Amino acid sequence: MLPQIQCMQLIVLSLTLLLLQSTQIRAGIPAILVFGDSTVDSGNNNCIPTITKSNFPPYGRDFYDRKPTGRFSNGRLSTDFISEAFGLLPAIPAFLDPQYRIEHNYSAVCFASAGSGFDDETTKIQSAIPLSQQLEYYKQYQGKLMLFQGETKAEETIREALHILSLGTNDFIAHYFAIPGGRSLEYNVSEYEDLLIGIAECFIRDIYNLGARKLGITGLAPFGCLPLERTTNLILKCKEELNVAARDFNAKLQNLVNRINLELDGMMIAFGDVYDLVNDVIQNPSSYGFDVSVLGCCGTGSFEFGLTCNNFTPGTCPNADKYVFWDAVHPTQKMYGIVADHFVKTGLNIFL
Repeated sequence: MLPQIQCMQLIVLSLTLLLLQSTQIRAGIPAILVFGDSTVDSGNNNCIPTITKSNFPPYGRDFYDRKPTGRFSNGRLSTDFISEAFGLLPAIPAFLDPQYRIEHNYSAVCFASAGSGFDDETTKIQSAIPLSQQLEYYKQYQGKLMLFQGETKAEETIREALHILSLGTNDFIAHYFAIPGGRSLEYNVSEYEDLLIGIAECFIRDIYNLGARKLGITGLAPFGCLPLERTTNLILKCKEELNVAARDFNAKLQNLVNRINLELDGMMIAFGDVYDLVNDVIQNPSSYGFDVSVLGCCGTGSFEFGLTCNNFTPGTCPNADKYVFWDAVHPTQKMYGIVADHFVKTGLNIFL
């Protein structure tokens, strides 16, 4: 019996060590703080005067309690999955939500706004919250956190928190390539990319000066293959000009991340290279369990998003899990989960 008892003791000890290790991993990231656009906005636009909203059905039909929250999806977003992967909340609340209270939850909060871009001129088009104002909300959060935790503990929370930035698509598809007489008259595509990279650098340095030390920043997906862009292309194929811009921007953003990691003492930035993954899913949907990648689930799937994707929109698919895109611009919950898993395993793993 003695060997069996010793064996059981070893098994219990091993399980205990695994549990302790899991707890330590979760304890390493005390909070997740999100900046960006509609890919990560969990409901802030519900609270501002803009038509860029999604707090109505069928949005959110696969979310908890089938509740539309302002997320541009049938369910959760990538950041929700990432938060859960780090042992935090499975659904990140919006900072502007009237029900949000830091004493109830400081460990996950979203400052993002659908329609936002790096360029403030992009944000004005959709009356969204500019990145500069998102930064102001972040400062307000820090002030509340210090009152709640005390200055020393709050500074530690900010230092160890995972900051996420997902931004840039609107600058190209809703502004540069969409508005005649706008930025395209001032800059060629490469120059405009450089402008956006400069704004991104300023943001990174700003949050660093405010105490942030961990950041995950996502590159752009092949937005020339969005159903909306295909629809406006006469041959219904991906717009290669847009995809080239996305790839070029990503290369510059990767270079920025590499440089900042060397220049800012203690700063750790993980770059989320999602372009190839998303492109592969679109080109080979069946390999990922999807049936449709050229149209969205909502309505005809060719142009509906935001206000045009509603309960009166005919033709919405019964099973969004078969679709890469929920509406003509935004992924389904299933696709968001695939992107989140990829980012956690290939970028954010440096924080584990």
